[in-house]
Amino acid sequence: MKTFKTLGRQMMTCMAAMALTLATGTAAVAQTPADWEKMGGDVVLYMANDLGRNGYYEQKPVAELMGRVAETTGPELIIAAGDVHHFEGVASVNDPLWMTNYELIYSHPELMLDWNPIMGNHEYRGNTQAVIDYSKVSRRWDMPARYYTKVVDEDGTTVRIVFIDTTPLISKYREETDKYPDAARQDNAAQLEWLDNTLKNAKEDWVIVVGHHPIYAQTSKDDVERQDMQRQLLPILHKYGNVAIYACGHIHNYQHIKMAGDDIDYVVNTSGSLARKVEPTTGTVFCAGVEGFSVISATKKQLNMYMLDKTGKAIHTVTKNK
Repeated sequence: MKTFKTLGRQMMTCMAAMALTLATGTAAVAQTPADWEKMGGDVVLYMANDLGRNGYYEQKPVAELMGRVAETTGPELIIAAGDVHHFEGVASVNDPLWMTNYELIYSHPELMLDWNPIMGNHEYRGNTQAVIDYSKVSRRWDMPARYYTKVVDEDGTTVRIVFIDTTPLISKYREETDKYPDAARQDNAAQLEWLDNTLKNAKEDWVIVVGHHPIYAQTSKDDVERQDMQRQLLPILHKYGNVAIYACGHIHNYQHIKMAGDDIDYVVNTSGSLARKVEPTTGTVFCAGVEGFSVISATKKQLNMYMLDKTGKAIHTVTKNK
């Protein structure tokens, strides 16, 4: 059980980091092309999620920042970790939301590369098959299935990204058939068996598992979300000892959580359009309620996940070494 002293120490750490970033920027290491260049590696990926607000709030400025940073870092692809469309998903591949939430917002030339998405709970409010089928419409929307895996191999460094479909894994979405009609139709056993086999055969330098919902996080959202995720996923993620990071969205803030006796770093990537407040919880290494996106950089010996705020400052870095 957490003591008040321990929680107080975590809260002070989180608040101090946020204050330092806001007041002086000295906690930040990247805000110019020269600084962004330092985030480079053999493999560079972006991660963005909780985006679709028709360009409003901070979506358009963050999208423009993503393009400017890409001019320097040259990402291989963009991990789009769900809720690209708020609030009711899309109705079809011809829904105007594809334009106002995505195509016309992420229009920088350097963002004309593969976007590898998964579905969030908001996509599950609409036509989920249309989210997959949009791959036939857009040259950069690359979603072959509800869950899938992709390997990036550059300069001898290999990174496997395992994309999973988390909404059906959570009981409350399966039970709300009027709001999330497709959730209960998905075969969880088949997905979990696929995940087990994928991780069993993963021999890459780094393995990152990406889902929309967190396994651990500080949030006011229903506890059952994390409980279902922990119950169904943790035994598999721990089974082969090769998962470096579990990264997700959903909570609209940055969180880096490290649990005692667990080699996996649990990362919540913030919203690219509208952030929420956050406080530390059990295992919190860092947290911040700011908009932004993350840059993932890998060599054979080191994996870094840089959390950028909406000004382009890297306010925290998750680092894994071999």
